[in-house]
Amino acid sequence: MVTTHNLGFPRIGAKRELKFALEDYWAGRQTGQELTATAEDLRRQNWHQQTGIDLSPVGDFSLYDQVLDMSVTLGNLPERVASQAGSQTDAYFRAARGRGADDNACCATAAGEMTKWFDTNYHYIVPEFSADTEFELNPERLLTQLAEARAQGVNAKPVIIGPVTYLWLGKTSDNSNRLDLLERLLPAYARLLETLADAGAEWVQIDEPALVTDLDANWRYAFNLAYHQLKSNRPKLLLATYFGELRSNLQLACELPVAGIHLDAVSAPQEVSRVADWLPTHKVLSLGVINGRNVWKADLNTLLDWLEPLHAKLGERLWLAPSCSLLHVPVDLTREDELDEEIHAWLAFAVQKLDELQVLARALNEGCNSVTQALADNQQAIDSRRTSYRVINPQVRAAVAGLQASLGNRQSPYPHRIALQQQALKLPTFPTTTIGSFPQTREIRQARLQFRKGELTDQAYQEQMQSEIARCIRVQEDLGLDVLVHGEPERNDMVEYFGEQLDGFAFTRFGWVQSYGSRCVKPPILFGDIQRPDAMTVDWIRYAQSLTDKPVKGMLTGPVTILNWSFVRDDQPRKDSCLQLALAIREEVQDLEKAGVNIIQIDEAALREGLPLRRADWEQYLEWAINSFRIAANGVQDATQIHTHMCYSEFNDIIEAIARMDADVITIETSRSDMELLDAFKDFEYPNDIGPGVYDIHSPNVPAQKQITTLMKLAAERIPAERLWVNPDCGLKTRNWEEVTPALEAMVAAARELRA
Repeated sequence: MVTTHNLGFPRIGAKRELKFALEDYWAGRQTGQELTATAEDLRRQNWHQQTGIDLSPVGDFSLYDQVLDMSVTLGNLPERVASQAGSQTDAYFRAARGRGADDNACCATAAGEMTKWFDTNYHYIVPEFSADTEFELNPERLLTQLAEARAQGVNAKPVIIGPVTYLWLGKTSDNSNRLDLLERLLPAYARLLETLADAGAEWVQIDEPALVTDLDANWRYAFNLAYHQLKSNRPKLLLATYFGELRSNLQLACELPVAGIHLDAVSAPQEVSRVADWLPTHKVLSLGVINGRNVWKADLNTLLDWLEPLHAKLGERLWLAPSCSLLHVPVDLTREDELDEEIHAWLAFAVQKLDELQVLARALNEGCNSVTQALADNQQAIDSRRTSYRVINPQVRAAVAGLQASLGNRQSPYPHRIALQQQALKLPTFPTTTIGSFPQTREIRQARLQFRKGELTDQAYQEQMQSEIARCIRVQEDLGLDVLVHGEPERNDMVEYFGEQLDGFAFTRFGWVQSYGSRCVKPPILFGDIQRPDAMTVDWIRYAQSLTDKPVKGMLTGPVTILNWSFVRDDQPRKDSCLQLALAIREEVQDLEKAGVNIIQIDEAALREGLPLRRADWEQYLEWAINSFRIAANGVQDATQIHTHMCYSEFNDIIEAIARMDADVITIETSRSDMELLDAFKDFEYPNDIGPGVYDIHSPNVPAQKQITTLMKLAAERIPAERLWVNPDCGLKTRNWEEVTPALEAMVAAARELRA
């Protein structure tokens, strides 16, 4: 019999219950007990929605981030967090956000660094290490959830991050080698496994996605050392890899002394037969056959044709699962009663993906005749999508086929352009700006909701948004910012807003996915060829510019970010979709310029996260991604200044590629990593203007003027002062005005001090 299991389930709730509970708790509107009760209820719902699979995950639920949870389990919270008074929950949220619910802002604590989880749009809190780091087991969270699951009759499989990946994800503050901590870390893992076994766990899923990355001999040795030390522990270990191919690590993974291995068969289908042949006969092979990162229905009949020989060969050693945790997809498609019927039939969210898994298992265990109707319905959906006239646009395809390389080039090199721009803009040294959005107040969100429901007329909605834009302009002028933005009150999301105005996208009402903590996004669904019917932003920016003599930036999301933050089609190369997006954004850029907008920001926040996990594959991706940006950006005159923005990823190793984008100004996240990006400029002279973010907007902490000037002085040691901008590290939509105003006051004051 084939065993089915799940690697992880969305924890936000079908109605984003976790988001609202967290925000109420942080604001003091909800007690810790109420937050705990909400979390327990969500876990109960999650396990109920997984009824029917053989093994359900426990420990995949988190109040903020699973990596931070592992740091708590291992007693590895930073000293600046752990040493302060307050509850464990306060310490946890201090590490995540910079302060707990009961903390006073005047004694705020720096949050942990946050970066992307492999090549996804999920963010994790980076573990912090030093040569003196000690580990102390704290299994309470896992034991509590395991007890809850068992009380509900759930056949539970605890999920933990493996020791090598945990070290791989972290950073040291003293340049020590984090692998030196492995011998100190493994006893904590051994005690954890024994504790879980004592609590009744037969299997433990131990996630080691670092195995799909490039590992040198030291990291490969660490895997051997770790699992040979842990092999004597009682629970059976299912070593889970996902997001990519094992490649040179395949033999290593197969030979580790564990009871089973999980392979992402969506990302690495060509490795399945090799692993099946190599894996010893006493080990389980779990195949991730349902895509846990995208929303398209699986082709079940094709999968069965491929799985049946494997099932005949492996028998009960074959397990089936999604490719990775379902954290990366929405919860339940059945709530989408406003979605186009044809497109609705092509999709599967988390609940439906587990249904697909059960159909596959039943077909293998009982024969295809036992699921005849389910397979027929699935085939009809697959055929419908494949043949739909809505997917292909010959005009768009002809435009992409006719692209000329010259479209990606500016008229003149940067030194000539910047001279013209300085003459036109007359900005001071250390010019100040923000990244684009200002706080999205309750009134703004309410107006958008009323407009969507038809309760607000077009004119009334436009007047309300214009009123908010005018407010943002007044605030920025009063603060003394040099380059203004319109504040983006009309935008629900930086990707969804543009997708709604482009052909080829579909949208859900409840398709929320967690990005980090309480931050949720609703990715558009890219199902067909992309075209821009009309201008998308010009009227709003033109109105904002009419209110001030200072320059107002036109704000756009770049083609690579729209692609990487959407659920993309899987029936053509990502490169082709990106080029279609580039042409659409290029049209908008040119229309903004015609409207008199002389600074245009094209955000590519997600450029880095689309980077393949293997360095050998980087250049191919960077070539088409950067080319797409250049096509979108470079159809303007030399005097028009092009900005781009990037955030919450590691950029040091691709800084030369970023320079190839040839944006006149780049604003880039550096605040949480204490200007770590500047290390890249020791050996590489970045050629254009740059604004290293000095205000961490993902924390409620308000930066002091001295803190900002210190960071900028560090930047000026690497980059000429005349090419430095002063700005936050991201947009301000998630903050409130009470935090934003003093933070920007400090930023402007710091810029004036630097000029002096």
